[in-house]
Amino acid sequence: MSSTTPSTGHPKGLAVLFATEMWERFNYYGMRAILVLFLTKALLFDKAFASNLYGSYTGLVFLTPLLGGYIADRFWGNQRSIILGGLLMALGEIVLFFCASLYSPDKDLSSILFFKELGLILTVNDVSTTLFFTGLGLMITGNGFFKPNISAMVGQLYPVGDRRIDSAYTIFYMGINVGGAMGPIICGLVGDTGNPADFKWAFLAGGIAMLISIVVQFAFHRKYVLDPNNKVLGLTPANSPAAWTRPINIALFLTVVSAIMIAALYVDTNVVDYLAYVLVASPLLIGYIIFSDKSLSVIEKQRVAVIFSVSFFVVFFWSAFEQAGASLTFFAEEQTERDLGIFTVPASFFSSLNSIYVVLFAPLFAWLWLKMGKREPSSPTKMSIGLFLLSLGYLWIAIGVKDVEAGTKVSIMWLLGMYALHTWGELCLSPIGLSLVNKLAPLKFASLLMAVWFLASAAASKLAGVLSALYPDGRVIYKIFPTDGIKTTQFMGYQMNNLYDFFILFVVMSGIAAALLLVLTKLLQKLMNS
Repeated sequence: MSSTTPSTGHPKGLAVLFATEMWERFNYYGMRAILVLFLTKALLFDKAFASNLYGSYTGLVFLTPLLGGYIADRFWGNQRSIILGGLLMALGEIVLFFCASLYSPDKDLSSILFFKELGLILTVNDVSTTLFFTGLGLMITGNGFFKPNISAMVGQLYPVGDRRIDSAYTIFYMGINVGGAMGPIICGLVGDTGNPADFKWAFLAGGIAMLISIVVQFAFHRKYVLDPNNKVLGLTPANSPAAWTRPINIALFLTVVSAIMIAALYVDTNVVDYLAYVLVASPLLIGYIIFSDKSLSVIEKQRVAVIFSVSFFVVFFWSAFEQAGASLTFFAEEQTERDLGIFTVPASFFSSLNSIYVVLFAPLFAWLWLKMGKREPSSPTKMSIGLFLLSLGYLWIAIGVKDVEAGTKVSIMWLLGMYALHTWGELCLSPIGLSLVNKLAPLKFASLLMAVWFLASAAASKLAGVLSALYPDGRVIYKIFPTDGIKTTQFMGYQMNNLYDFFILFVVMSGIAAALLLVLTKLLQKLMNS
């Protein structure tokens, strides 16, 4: 039987990888959409703690693929890593389902909460706390083995230089965003109902989606995911030590890694904020390793410098962009008029807008760059435009909340417009930056420099949580002396008294980053030597 689908001209393996990734993204983005709502409405954490935990969780999500990719390349192969990672994520969702099932509206608040103001940890009862961090730790570990291995096989379906590869990645990218759109909508419908007891159904939906992803991969991979010579892709590497593939050793290894991730998340959010220091130290160490290598030419080192430079600016973009899962979810929940008359839109639905807009506008941007021909901007210039569009998105919503009192709901159009501008910015920055890293990285350090890109995303996610914690909540609760006053916050001397001040922070941060990157564009182009 031919491994090529006649109607599309693409290998059938692409459909298998598409479906596997789509259902996993459904799981990830569905859970991400309701995470801070579950934390604040069911587990009764305050917004600052929920924001910081969100940042730590997503930061670790971007770190673990470095380990997962390494293990897959040397010991397990792509398919085994994908299936094992998927099983861990499904298990994580089931654990979170049981955690959410413990919710009871009759709980005495004084028996659930400790006062953070007295220096004690803000937590819930021991059982639900243990289940919660266990579930997230399993999700982090599973993602690390799943995420880097699925996309790596797309290009391997085709002969070297095949013209279909670009369109294959476009199709695969659509799968990511179809899942990213479906997840928040379905999980929001069943879990974000206004009754905190229903959050468990969102976690269950995510777990079912993850199991579908695993079934697709297990049932069809060996039949259809083949290279041009009809050899199955992603199997165990030929030189892998037998000890690494023994079931008992695999189970023990995954148990240890999961335990480390559970502890890493708990310690960072409850004991000491160490992750920020790790995320700063890691790229410095990688930079030292690369720039001290005498085998690299001057031109290669200049290109590496460009990668580090654009990765630095990427932190500013994603730290603002990732507010979608944190402060912007709070804003959608509390200060957006979501009642359409016949249907009240769940706050979690807004997390699907980015994926929907990507599907709508990605073809337009691809056409635009080709249409411009010789006038097409350089990669750093495109990334600067992306940061500017992000800044413009926050300016749009800042205008929408200017002079609006706390608790007053504003039109849904402000969020719809902001997410459109943010998506346009993403389309100018994300695929362009990733392509730039692949193009400029010396072969000897290709994987290590891709790690720099992941580290930038991890640092941005951590910073996103820190910045979301500054959200000026007008309904301060769970303090020793409860008050309805405004919670004022500060960042580097800038005081925020309301939502307008909060959103202007992102306008200024991303705007300055856009301007600096634009100023540096000519220098970066010169260093690229291309």
